Amino acid sequence: MSDFHQLSAESLGGKPVDLGQYKDKVVLVVNTASHCGFTPQYTGLEALYQKYKDQGLVILGFPCNQFGGQEPGGAEQIAQTCQINYGVTFPMFAKVEVNGPQTHPVFQWLKSKLPGWFGAKVRWNFTKFLVGRDGQPIKRFAPVTKPERIESAVRAALGLR
Repeated sequence: MSDFHQLSAESLGGKPVDLGQYKDKVVLVVNTASHCGFTPQYTGLEALYQKYKDQGLVILGFPCNQFGGQEPGGAEQIAQTCQINYGVTFPMFAKVEVNGPQTHPVFQWLKSKLPGWFGAKVRWNFTKFLVGRDGQPIKRFAPVTKPERIESAVRAALGLR
């Protein structure tokens, strides 16, 4: 599979989502967790989304419980944490695995296209993957990279100066 837009995932509400609907959008995919030291990044992600969604940015959050059990809840608890505590309005998806034999196809594709410094494995929550309007990978960002630090890469992907 060579194009991000050929993939699909399940929404946090349990509905299938064809990622082809994000064609012509710049997509930032993030594996998230509600009880992580990086969870406050939701605030920065939402700010980035609000600032650039009208220019074509979409952020897709994929909860994951593979790192320290930091996303133990179900869909309802995840939605409450995201919306009530952080005001998240960007699309959130069903809990996934980002490593191992049950790795979700979205993360299989992202890791194959954008391996990290220490190999393709996702090392922790809030790893971020930037995908261009054409469905091709642009850049991977470490969990410690705050959303405001990737704004220049987002602007460049959007074609903004």
